[in-house]
Amino acid sequence: MRRTDVLVVGAGPAGLAVAGACARLGLTTVVVDPAPDRPWTATYGMWSPELPDDLPASVVSARAAGRAIAVSEHRLGWEYAVLDVPRLQEHLTDGLADARVHAARVVGSPEAGVVALADGSHLRASVVVDAGGGARPLDRTPSRRTAAAQTAYGVIVDEAAAAPLVDDGDALFMDWRADHGEAGWPTFLYVIPLGDGMVLMEETSLARRPGLPLATLRRRLHARLAHHGIRPPEDARTERVSFRVDHPRHNGPGTLGFGAAAPLIHPATGFSLASSLRLAPRVASALAARLPDDPAGALAAAQKTVWPLDARVVHHVRRIGLESLLRMPPPDVPGFFEQFFALPDAHRWTYLTSRDDVGGIVAAMNCLFRTSGGRLRRHLVTSAVLPAVRSNDDR
Repeated sequence: MRRTDVLVVGAGPAGLAVAGACARLGLTTVVVDPAPDRPWTATYGMWSPELPDDLPASVVSARAAGRAIAVSEHRLGWEYAVLDVPRLQEHLTDGLADARVHAARVVGSPEAGVVALADGSHLRASVVVDAGGGARPLDRTPSRRTAAAQTAYGVIVDEAAAAPLVDDGDALFMDWRADHGEAGWPTFLYVIPLGDGMVLMEETSLARRPGLPLATLRRRLHARLAHHGIRPPEDARTERVSFRVDHPRHNGPGTLGFGAAAPLIHPATGFSLASSLRLAPRVASALAARLPDDPAGALAAAQKTVWPLDARVVHHVRRIGLESLLRMPPPDVPGFFEQFFALPDAHRWTYLTSRDDVGGIVAAMNCLFRTSGGRLRRHLVTSAVLPAVRSNDDR
């Protein structure tokens, strides 16, 4: 039997995207996941200009004009695209071509090119890709501090119920008003159309170390909606979100981290899907150019594709921004975002979407610094040099 070229751990969007791209280039590809046919339940969205060219139009379930409210309201000027998750899963599954799917749980990698399964057996491949999401089954490096997490609790209602907060064709990217009536850690409302006349309304903690409890978010969401005269039905569908936003880069020996496991998660937004879909073909090309003759070279080339120097610098700058937010006094957060959303369009776009535009990130940060008051300036400078916050509970 021919040796497997690429073994992908994880059958989520990132795993299927990179596996399909590898298979289409003729690489012998295997996907391993405990439940590969499990329906995806998360809500995925991205700005329309980020949509990959090969993504069918049918995968987009709704489009809306993005706006945000910090201290005042801002029109972002970009269209937000919400994906039809079942169709996305079908599209990426259909794209696997001749890739094989193996239902099993991966428990580790005893050596390069080998993964150990829960039943005691092993699988071998020239290159192993860890696309196992935040669990990162092939990188169990202990964290030295409490993880910073984005958490959210949402309900799905019909358009008529959501009308007090969003008009038809609108997406409310962030609403930092404290309409829930509580002091303490700041949270915002995220409201997006899902298609078929339904709307997701989600109370979100952008980041906290540790993550803000879902019970707190649920309480705030219902209080906020009641403030606007919205009372979701008792049987309304709900969504619960919790994932880490401060993972270090994947350090599993002899493996490539991809997707949220890389981590491709944007420290300031929590988004990763657009980056995963756009990077997958490039990673596959890097692997195909060197396999099967040079597995070590193929792995190194793929790692450089995911994390070129410019992307590492940009990610580091955004991680400083994350620590700045974690250190910020809660009452100052809406004012900070007021400054951010007032930046020129090009600066906001670069900070929110570009992975490797070092010059653009520096220009955006310089503009934010110039237009900020003395209090925010001091906070930005000190956050860049002080140690990371150990826990927001302590603060």
